[in-house]
Amino acid sequence: MQRRSLGLVALLAIPGLFLGLIFTMLLLLAPAKPAVAGCGPAVSVVIDANTKVEGYTPEQLKNAAAIMGAGKPLDLSVKGQMISVMVALGESGLRVLDTGDGPGPDSRGLFQQRGNGAWGSYADRMNPATSAKNFIKALQAVPGWELLEPTIAANKVQRNADPYHYQKYWPGAVKLVQALSDQKFTPGGSGCAQSGTGDDYPWKNSPTWMQAGANKASTSPLDMYYRECVDFALWRVNQQMGSTSAPFKFLNGTFRPDGQRLGSAVTWKAGWDAKGWPTGSTPRVGAVVWYAPGAGGADPTFGHVAVVKEVKDNGTYVEEGYNGSPPPNDHSYYTRTVTNTVPSAFLYLPAQEENK
Repeated sequence: MQRRSLGLVALLAIPGLFLGLIFTMLLLLAPAKPAVAGCGPAVSVVIDANTKVEGYTPEQLKNAAAIMGAGKPLDLSVKGQMISVMVALGESGLRVLDTGDGPGPDSRGLFQQRGNGAWGSYADRMNPATSAKNFIKALQAVPGWELLEPTIAANKVQRNADPYHYQKYWPGAVKLVQALSDQKFTPGGSGCAQSGTGDDYPWKNSPTWMQAGANKASTSPLDMYYRECVDFALWRVNQQMGSTSAPFKFLNGTFRPDGQRLGSAVTWKAGWDAKGWPTGSTPRVGAVVWYAPGAGGADPTFGHVAVVKEVKDNGTYVEEGYNGSPPPNDHSYYTRTVTNTVPSAFLYLPAQEENK
């Protein structure tokens, strides 16, 4: 692990500006690697009578293969295949169950789909390929599902009481999809669960407040200053909650229910607390990374915010953001790998969108 001190860049704090000013980390590791091939299109299934995967029965392998096969003609990504297998593991243990449970006595099949008409007939729900196809179509209808942590994306379809119920089944789903696919890939610590698609910030060429002057012209539709860490993070929050174009759901001036502005990075945890959204010390894909003033080299007055792009297995995560590098690379997109203990907190998005 290398430590490189970049030093803090002194900037003039202008009253009224809601900025996440230039942030420099004291702890940097290797630059983040691009998304791996496993995050791409669905892989085809290779399975026969001799196929074996440790810990799984032939019945479970056959059902996992049926789920993967159902995703192929629907142009489901390999991440989507993994999510689908994960849900079936969490709901039925990859078995076609002809029983339900307390909350859903009419639930049936691999995905424990209810008999409410939304999932087809009883025969449909008991058919691995048909039930998988219906689950996949519902998953693909979730706005921004590929940007979400797998268990959260799954829960937006299944509406489980615990949005993290499926998390423990993710490693098994990754293992099965790898073993049954016609090509080898290495999904990495998060199994391709990555927030966003890189620098998709829509205002990357807009003038910063320093270039345009402290006036309204330098603020984005989110009411944050262009190309600041807070504007990028709030864009990602909107995107992950299904709001990808104006009018955006979450703005600087409307995020907090108490009427106060979300403001600069230093106030973001208070904003999360005021909204009643969860926070914690564990990185999750899509969570906002919050650095209190001075933490990890953040600006001593304003702090810094970023977004968790990928969670690794070695106690690190990849974060993405804007305005996190010294000049001349300030006010632009960056990624870096950070140890989990450096930030002050992680600010999580709720599992479901709020009712409007």
